[in-house]
Parts: sequence; C-alpha cells; structure tokens
Amino acid sequence: MQNLSVLFRDEDNRPLPAVQRLNLDLPQGSVTCLVGESGCGKSLTARACMGLQPAGSTVHGSVFFRGRDLCTLSEWDWQTVRGNALAMIFQEPMTALNPVLKVGLQAAEPLYTHTRCTRREARARIVDLFGQVGIPSPEERFELYPHELSGGMRQRVMIAMALSCEPEILLADEPTTALDATIQGQILAILEAERRKRGMSILLITHDLGVVAGMADTVGVMYAGHLVECGRVEDVLGHPRHPYTKGLMACDPAHGAPGMARLPAIQGSVPPLGSLPSGCPFHPRCLEATELCSQSLPAERVDAATGHRVLCWQA
Repeated sequence: MQNLSVLFRDEDNRPLPAVQRLNLDLPQGSVTCLVGESGCGKSLTARACMGLQPAGSTVHGSVFFRGRDLCTLSEWDWQTVRGNALAMIFQEPMTALNPVLKVGLQAAEPLYTHTRCTRREARARIVDLFGQVGIPSPEERFELYPHELSGGMRQRVMIAMALSCEPEILLADEPTTALDATIQGQILAILEAERRKRGMSILLITHDLGVVAGMADTVGVMYAGHLVECGRVEDVLGHPRHPYTKGLMACDPAHGAPGMARLPAIQGSVPPLGSLPSGCPFHPRCLEATELCSQSLPAERVDAATGHRVLCWQA
C-alpha cells in the first residue's frame, strides 16, 4: 500500500478522510497486524485493499500486487482477483454468510468462479478443507445452513472459503471476535498452520495485543485513519515510541499494571469524521502533547537501522 487514503464526503461535499496516506508492505509468508481502537480505519483499510470500500467513498493512492495497482481495476477485473489471489475473512460470519444457502455451497463458490472444477470436485475440495480447519463430520456440515452452526464453526467455514483457491494474501478482519478463548486459540492456530503450509501473507486486524505478540512479524498501530507507528513486533511492543501505542499497551493486562492494580485507561475517544482536531489527531487525549502537536501534523520519523516508523513530534 502506498499513500492509501479513503475519503467520504459530507452534505456540503467537504472531504472526510477515514484513512490517510497509509504506507504498509505485506512481505511474502509474513504476518502483519493492525491494531487500534474501533473507528480508527483498520477494517476500512482491508476492505479498500479488496475493492470493497463502502458506497459513497473514494480510494486514493495505490495497492500494488504482482506489479499491478489494484486501485485502477474495474469491477470486472476485480472478479479475477478477489477470492482467488486475495481473500478475506470478515469480522462477523453470521452477517457475511447468506442465511438461505447451505454453507458448503457458499464455501465452494470461489472454486466455481475461479477454477474449472466440477461440482463433485468442488464438494470434495471443500469437505477436505472443512476437515483441515477442524469442522467435525464435514460431509454432514456441508449440508447445513449458517444458523445451524455455532459461531466457531461459522468462522471455520469462512476460513475454508477464503483458503479454497489458495490465496497469496489473506486479510483477516478480527476473525476471533465474540468467540471464547479456546475457540480463539484454535482459529489462530489454523491460520498460522495454513500460513506455514502455503507461504501466504496475512494481514490480521485485532484488538488483542497477546495475539500480536504471538503471531505478528510486523505491527502497525492506527489512530483516526493514520498509521501512527509501525515496525517489527519486538520493536513496537518492546520499545513503543508513540504515546497512543504506550496507552494501548498500558490498558492491556499482559503489559499494564502489575498484580491486582487497576488498569489505566486512555481518556476520551476516537474523534468522529468531520470533527478531527488540527495537528496530530491524538493530541487532545495525549498526556505528552505540546502546543506544536495541536498546530501541525508531524512528519513521519524512521529509524534507519530497524525501519521503525513513528508519526509523533515527541518520538
């Protein structure tokens, strides 16, 4: 992604930037995590990479894949890429799956679209994938409807669907949200096993810093549409430089207050579109802010040795 921006417009046709000039690479076979509060632009970034941005929004910048800028593709051209070389696991499988179609048929749809396999071959492929992702009695589950499966099973169906055409890049938008801890661990283990087996790149959106520490090679921290910090996971989590990153880590039980002490909280909330403050968007909530922070957006600072990037005047 190079200078990727996603803009909406208000009633007076003024631009409302939801994602602003984001730069991020997804090296082959790596796991890159995006973290940040809800409303920071993480899901919108992933959807823009898939050509699925909401109606009424416009995408600027570039998303390069195999030497092509995906942002220039027509919807017809997108049909050859989406679900094939690039695949996505959506946040809530109950709303992503069609309630009136059997899950097996839905999971097989990418195969019907992108390959020349017969229905029998597609069924065999999906049944095998259902087994690989931990769905018991996959032949029977193939014939069920979404409402007949648990949340964990529906998420496994989404993973099987995304993996059916062996994508090179997998975008996973909070794939473990609303699942219990045991199922979360199983889902993440499946993604890690498939990454190792297929050599695919994963962009994982999550709120769980424990998941980031355990899976990520690179982590990016988003706030109000900006990538405020990005680098190797050991650098960002081990030596956070942006006050927002420090605040997120302090709120996490694994990194925050010791013992039974009360965890600190970041005061305030993410500013809505149309009400973004001047200068650094985080300065109204930042304990380290100075007058300069309210006046202008800082230039990105890069550690030449590690590639650790920070968007902060105080870094």
